[in-house]
Amino acid sequence: MNILDWIVVTVYALGLIVFSRHLGKKQLNTEDYYLGGRKISWLATGLSTMATQLGAISFVSAPAFVALKPNGGLIWLGYEFAVPIAMVFLMAFIVPVLHRARVVSIYEYLERRFDSQTRLLISLIFQISRALATGVSIYAVGIVLSAILGLSLFFTIILIGVITVVYDTLGGIKAVIYSDVIQMLILIAGIALCTFFAYELSGGWTEAISTIPPDRLRILDIESHGFGDGNDFSFWALVIGGFFLYASYYGCDQSQIQREMSVRSVGDVRKSLMFNGVFRFPLVVMYCTMGIFIGAFAIKNREFMSLIPKDKVDYMVPVFVLNFLPHGIIGFIVISILAAFMSSLDSAINSLSAATMRDVYQRYIRPDADENHYFLWSKVFTVFWGIVCTGFAFVVGGISETVIEAINKVGSVFYGPILAAFILGILVKRTTPAGVKMGVLSGVLLNLVLWFGFPGVSWLWWNATGCITSVLVGYLWSVFIPGSGSSKDSVDGLKVRWKPSYVFLLLYFFGIILFSLLLERILVV
Repeated sequence: MNILDWIVVTVYALGLIVFSRHLGKKQLNTEDYYLGGRKISWLATGLSTMATQLGAISFVSAPAFVALKPNGGLIWLGYEFAVPIAMVFLMAFIVPVLHRARVVSIYEYLERRFDSQTRLLISLIFQISRALATGVSIYAVGIVLSAILGLSLFFTIILIGVITVVYDTLGGIKAVIYSDVIQMLILIAGIALCTFFAYELSGGWTEAISTIPPDRLRILDIESHGFGDGNDFSFWALVIGGFFLYASYYGCDQSQIQREMSVRSVGDVRKSLMFNGVFRFPLVVMYCTMGIFIGAFAIKNREFMSLIPKDKVDYMVPVFVLNFLPHGIIGFIVISILAAFMSSLDSAINSLSAATMRDVYQRYIRPDADENHYFLWSKVFTVFWGIVCTGFAFVVGGISETVIEAINKVGSVFYGPILAAFILGILVKRTTPAGVKMGVLSGVLLNLVLWFGFPGVSWLWWNATGCITSVLVGYLWSVFIPGSGSSKDSVDGLKVRWKPSYVFLLLYFFGIILFSLLLERILVV
């Protein structure tokens, strides 16, 4: 990087902080800080959510997976198959109930429906797992950015953490959402620029496709099932396990759904989720296309390939950017990676602060304080979680790669059971507080058994096994061992109308699978 690249990066970082400071001036209370006064547009939340989902790790790892990773390729597209059907489920059953509950932390609903112990249990599971995953993300992106920026890993991680914490603390959820909108646009432009230059260097579409090994151009693995055969990317695991994964992540993870709580109405929530259900797949196609062209160029260019560490193929994109793009463009791509990463980190920190404030501090430690006190401590908790997540990134540096991969699987241990808690609360009237807790613990226990006892089972299946087990155990426990605890919120008020948008998303689900089948037939001759 030269002085021009550094100017581009510096102007972006300072502009982000000034913008966040401006957004934070009108905040008066915690609802403004965490939900933007519930007045944010659905398009902004939709873009923000998509930016968080498809962050820096995707920007770097998806193209590398397609081009160079062992057993990788266009099968990455399969991760997106289940998104539309998960959106239909959430739009019809889960999110309307949570939005109408007018909660800040979605785990507040679990206390209204069950008891305070259930709320605290699920909230703490979220806080611990999200902090661990965020620390891993900071470390992973820090390694890549340190190589691009030419800075030490320590200084790079501190720099990323400080910038994000400052603008997140100043601007709250508005800074998170509107900075994510800007970052999403920058991310798309970055992908387009990398793809354009790689296209030119690789010799064009025909040359690139003929250079990439045919196995990497396959998208669907229908023959495998991933339930004991050691194949993590089976079509059935990606669709069925992916459905439970995305339903839980979009609908029951505070870092994602907090934005949906910030819009004006249930109708706006549905529009935001619809936006994600439709536009995620085209964006991932862009990632994969970039991977094909950069990968083809790497295979043909020995100098390029020699610069990529053999056991660190995720360096493919950074090496390409640093060595084969013009200055100024390099700075813009660095901003793209920073933007993609910050969009994930800012939402994690803000949501962790919200869960800690509402589910722990305001509920148990200072339940009678005034709003000014809570507003101040909301910012304190934002800084606290920023420090914790950044600090954990340094701890990860001393852990083996195997353990890092294991930490990334922690989410799938818990996603299914957490989704089950909300399903039992919203859709199953007879569920008791004891039943839901036993259900969640049973689902987590089963997933741990699968993880350590049956390594051949794809981790994607854990999302399904955890949810189904938790629902069954929770229901049966409630029926045969009735417990105390009637609920204020029940399923009585839930009315589901089959909307045209649901039909469209279901057709879109089949459409992207058909598109993938046709694309594979065209590419693999």
